[in-house]
Amino acid sequence: MTTGPEAGAGGPTVLRILLGSQLRKLREANGVTREAAGWEIRASESKISRMELGRVGFKERDVADLLTLYGVNDKTERDALLALARQANTQGWWHRFGDVLPHWFQAYLGLESNAAMIRTYEVQFVPGLLQSREYARAVVMISHGAATLDEIDRRVDVRMARQQMLTRQGAPHLWAVLDEAVLRRPIGGYTVMRTQIAALIDATKLPNVTIQVVPFSAGGHAAAGGAFSILRFPDAELPDVVYTEQLTSALYLDKRDDVDQYAAAMERLCVEAEPPDRTQAMLERILREYDR
Repeated sequence: MTTGPEAGAGGPTVLRILLGSQLRKLREANGVTREAAGWEIRASESKISRMELGRVGFKERDVADLLTLYGVNDKTERDALLALARQANTQGWWHRFGDVLPHWFQAYLGLESNAAMIRTYEVQFVPGLLQSREYARAVVMISHGAATLDEIDRRVDVRMARQQMLTRQGAPHLWAVLDEAVLRRPIGGYTVMRTQIAALIDATKLPNVTIQVVPFSAGGHAAAGGAFSILRFPDAELPDVVYTEQLTSALYLDKRDDVDQYAAAMERLCVEAEPPDRTQAMLERILREYDR
């Protein structure tokens, strides 16, 4: 079992997507329908669809039977794909927090830990990857005020564990655009916000972190609909994914038209925001205001 944040493009979520994509290509190249493939492994057409989208785990026997059906007889190729199936069934570091993490968010952690670039826009809170421990705790208590102290601590621990990937070898580039309201809303009180703003100033000094702020003076702007993230992966086989979160669920969008619209909104936000080279000075000014 993986016990820490995953590095590289080897996480189980991404491996399932890659293997599913390979199986789909093999099936289509051989003119096999999903229904026929499902019959071969004693499953439904919808199960094949979920496998090809990387949304379920893989039984090694099922993959072997599908490879036979698709005419993959070369031992080297079969062994490589079967090894991929075994790796895709490993558990991510977040599995040990499964008691406090909804399934739909665990899927996001799998994608996030393997992204090459994460572009995120936030209108209410500092992004989880940039939160100080005290701020993270205050945010968790807003949404889970009835939770036990142990559960709150574990939720905060997840956020702190996620942040380790920003300083690992091969770290992704995090590009965060924040509405100024994020910095002005005193989540947890003024002492917590001072610590948080100071943490953001430190983050601006990381070579793989870019932070921009959309000032109040910008008025209405491109992402009035709310917060979202766009994840890009190092493997060309994987499409960009847009992630938007609701109270009890999340949306994962990977259709080109959807991604293009969100990407265009992000580009407009970056233009409307203060340039990155002004962020540190703006944060320092706001920090001084909290010190009064």
